[in-house]
Amino acid sequence: MPSPHLSVRNSDLLAPLYGTAPLPLASLRLRSVHLDWRGPTLTLRLDLPAPPLPLPEEWAAAGVDSVQGQLQFLAVEELEMDGWDPPVLASFALTELGGGEHRMRVEVSDREGRSLLRFTSHTDVLAGHLSGFRAGPGGADDGPHLFRSAVDAKRHSTVPDPSEKTFYERL
Repeated sequence: MPSPHLSVRNSDLLAPLYGTAPLPLASLRLRSVHLDWRGPTLTLRLDLPAPPLPLPEEWAAAGVDSVQGQLQFLAVEELEMDGWDPPVLASFALTELGGGEHRMRVEVSDREGRSLLRFTSHTDVLAGHLSGFRAGPGGADDGPHLFRSAVDAKRHSTVPDPSEKTFYERL
């Protein structure tokens, strides 16, 4: 049966921006895919939909027009990836798998409906590294980011290089 939304285990992180409503999963800009053999986990860095709640004052003053974060899927199996050319506008389709194991099938498709990424994972998902930024030409995210986490804000003023394992593997 199709699942209407993700079960974000640490939803309190998203609540100040999105309230308690489920996170919409259509037309998200997928920026990176990070695989980690521990778990195994798959972490997606993506631009989230515009928040329905007012932006934090600091973000509004800086002219933030985009929100970015990471979603980390746990106990990933059956991973397939095709035609990866980031960034890409993508939609997510989630299907809960029966059997009481709390697993789901995730399929990420581009605007034309081509499947880019498919995998199964635990139904619980972690969110992290939320930031606000002003999108550059073509939606570029290489400018300054204002991170919600105090630790991220001290360590980073832009999105770190993909080799920065503490950023991409720990939420």
